[in-house]
Amino acid sequence: MKRSRIDNFIMAQEGLQRLTRREIEAVQLTKLNRVLALEKQRGGFYRGLPECLDSLDELRTLPFTTDEDLAQNAPGLLLRSQAEISRVLSDATSGTTGAAKRVFYTEGDCRNTVLLFKAGLGELVFPGSVTMICFPFSGPHGLGELISEAIEGLGARPLKLGAALSYGELKSVMEREQPDTFVGMPVQLLSLLRVCGKGSLKRALVSGDGCPEIVIRSCEELLGTRLFPHYGSREMALGGAIACPAHEGMHLRENHVIAEIIGPDGETLPWGESGELVITTIGMEALPLIRYRTGDLTRILLPPCPCGSEVLRLDTVRRADTEEMLRLEEWMFRQPDVADYRAERRDGKLCLTVMTVGDAPVTAPEGAALIRRPVTKDDGPLYHGKRKIMEWQP
Repeated sequence: MKRSRIDNFIMAQEGLQRLTRREIEAVQLTKLNRVLALEKQRGGFYRGLPECLDSLDELRTLPFTTDEDLAQNAPGLLLRSQAEISRVLSDATSGTTGAAKRVFYTEGDCRNTVLLFKAGLGELVFPGSVTMICFPFSGPHGLGELISEAIEGLGARPLKLGAALSYGELKSVMEREQPDTFVGMPVQLLSLLRVCGKGSLKRALVSGDGCPEIVIRSCEELLGTRLFPHYGSREMALGGAIACPAHEGMHLRENHVIAEIIGPDGETLPWGESGELVITTIGMEALPLIRYRTGDLTRILLPPCPCGSEVLRLDTVRRADTEEMLRLEEWMFRQPDVADYRAERRDGKLCLTVMTVGDAPVTAPEGAALIRRPVTKDDGPLYHGKRKIMEWQP
């Protein structure tokens, strides 16, 4: 079996001839101590931490960084000058109260993410192929733009479609451009495949939201190939972990990110046990974070991977606050006529608006109301971001 492309990505960046746990952890400790020394020298947010650690095991003795820390202390966390910042992402919305969480990237941070995307996409995107990108395009160094750059670097052609096209528009583009590969959110892919039919696409990389098992199985049946999941976050400069041909977890960019799994009381758990993912972003130039609590639940799979790589792998990742939504996804998408649905809570009652592609009966979980209508060419995905149960707005 072909070895994960992330091995070559890490070896090229770190000037290594081979990649074992020993080499990986030596790189991590060196970079971690470099960040700690810089923080001590500049008197920033982490100035109270030790200047140097003797081993990676000592990392677990340091305090956590939280979303609130990130929102309240952006100037103290920023390691580079504002003149070196190429991109700022904020979680501010019209409903945001208090300080918004902001994450900063340098040109180098964005370049590293493009290289990681090339490594991940290189498993399924080939020279001369055509890939539809259904993530937002938001200007220089946006997610869609970084993915597009990676695809072009692989000798393929990106279709910069964004996340807001209707099914009719998407189907028209697919008939005209004949894409073979999809990059976007998992439910968005399933919805598109159910509307356009089996075999309308050949391969897919999915990211950006939790991916229930029923969605994975249904997409793979309609594609006729395995999915390539990716996990990333703003705090990792959008790229984090990529699948390999073994399809047993996602290999982490370990030269940029140290991963831990913690239990309910904050204790570090051994590999193989499930808990909250905590990251230390030693390779981020603008905003390295020490023991940042992601709020995501997963586990670290024991190395080595069946592909031979010793780079750590993350299992399926899900948000800690979306258990109810994931159960709902499993129920609804087990029904093959469901193209998409929107979940709202109205006066305490769960209400589902369901778009369908056929005439088979569709049922809602007990106690939920269901409004069914056939999908039309003017419809599009009912969510343009992470899927969640919405509060009804009259």
